[in-house]
Amino acid sequence: MSRFTEQKLYIDGAYVAATSGETFQTINPVNGEVLAEVHAAGQEDVNRAVAAARKGQKVWAAMTAMERSRILRRAVDILRERNDELAELEMLDTGKPYSETSAVDIVTGADVLEYYAGLVPALEGQQIPLRETSFVYTRREPLGVVAGIGAWNYPIQIALWKSAPALAAGNAMIFKPSEMTPLTALKLAEIYTEAGLPDGVFNVLPGIGSVTGQLLTEHPGIDKVSFTGGVVSGKKVMANAAGSTLKEVTMELGGKSPLIIFDDADLDLAADIAM
Repeated sequence: MSRFTEQKLYIDGAYVAATSGETFQTINPVNGEVLAEVHAAGQEDVNRAVAAARKGQKVWAAMTAMERSRILRRAVDILRERNDELAELEMLDTGKPYSETSAVDIVTGADVLEYYAGLVPALEGQQIPLRETSFVYTRREPLGVVAGIGAWNYPIQIALWKSAPALAAGNAMIFKPSEMTPLTALKLAEIYTEAGLPDGVFNVLPGIGSVTGQLLTEHPGIDKVSFTGGVVSGKKVMANAAGSTLKEVTMELGGKSPLIIFDDADLDLAADIAM
């Protein structure tokens, strides 16, 4: 029996069922327990999320910098208030120890969001004089709708690392968490909505990478893709993005954090450091 029953997609400020009705299981890697049946986003769901993001982004970008900053700061406060609850969910979904998820994952994720919330009012352009009677100026404008695709190992941190700068700059985001660890990204979407983020500005589309991820990277309504994962998948993301609308791509690939243990090492200490 699933602990959290079913988890739907989060689009336009609310949970909605996947159009196809397809689901996949997310499992506690420690004991094999099925945590939830998660809805898998398909083409119609991606289209719906992009439309909602386009609409919400216009509302979000029209707000003043201080208004956007306050909303993001409220989200920071909620994250910290719910640290223990979110840390437990992250522990169950990833198999990481609670000592790490409670002291690192949620805490540092909230710190990142707080940092970018503080930068919002400081976003500004330049004024450059040409001659006595004329000048040029630059103005920073949001890209529009961006997609974030996360990895399994730091689910809520990656969701925050990607969404914080994107939202701070006035963009809307569609985030696809890893199919292995999708649960805390959905909770983050709830928190953003509770904090006052306009509907459609942060959407979460769980799904299989080769399906949902590809649909996002190829979609003409998405202006940029930020991807964290393996090199092989990264090549596909870049090819899909270039082959569709030549959209911008930012990638973090292949980090494995290897540990080298010598014969004279204190194994208990090494294991503690690794954890």
